[in-house]
Amino acid sequence: MQAILTAVIPVVIIGILCAAMLVVASKLMAVKEDERFPKVRECLPGANCGACGYAGCDGYAKALVDDSSVPANLCVPGGEGVARELSDALGVEFAEVEAKAAVVHCLGDCDATEDAVDYKGMESCAAAKMIFGGKGKCGYGCIGLGDCAEACPQDAIYISKGIAMVYPPECIGCGICVRTCPNSLISLHKTTSTTVVSCSNRDKGAATRKACSNGCIGCKKCEKACQFDAIKVKNNLAEIDYEKCTSCGECVKVCTTGCIKIYKLSE
Repeated sequence: MQAILTAVIPVVIIGILCAAMLVVASKLMAVKEDERFPKVRECLPGANCGACGYAGCDGYAKALVDDSSVPANLCVPGGEGVARELSDALGVEFAEVEAKAAVVHCLGDCDATEDAVDYKGMESCAAAKMIFGGKGKCGYGCIGLGDCAEACPQDAIYISKGIAMVYPPECIGCGICVRTCPNSLISLHKTTSTTVVSCSNRDKGAATRKACSNGCIGCKKCEKACQFDAIKVKNNLAEIDYEKCTSCGECVKVCTTGCIKIYKLSE
């Protein structure tokens, strides 16, 4: 019996000492959490879409409590309701949320272009991009297999005549489709900025024309027509500076191929 106790007692003592050391270490080395964090995190919708610019709702909540300069109106999906809750929780002044909607920069539907290969594989834009670089004649265009539509939590994107289309009233501006598109054809726009270049082809005009009849050929007519210096042709593709654009529509009128459009994103 004494032999057993001789073996057990040291083990028990060591266990007690280790437990005490762990308790002390947990107290001394504990990372204190801001008491506001749970309350702020509860205000956020949990979409983890990244539209705020942070790694999900937890990342945004932590940034809000750690840095008073981080705006409380960055949650686009949550809208003004979430912005008001965050303002109350943080004790800061309320600021309106800047509404945004997604736009697809491609008009290469089945009437304007055609497939270059007879793709037989997984119904995924990412897969087609990886294997063939896409299935259409335009390597910059919409592959049309619906990865963005599948990823959209609001069912705001659909495929029509071979290309992705956005239904603005359902779009919450979360940006998930932006990160999903393998050709980076989708971007978020303020709902007040509606003039859009619906093309992403940067080949020279002749090559673009062969690939898609709706593509930008870099003719610079839009650039010359703009009175506000808001549109420039760079690398064979027209680009809009939304800080200068007034959506006057002059560029739309002169666009040779009709790839510049005015979209009513707020409807």
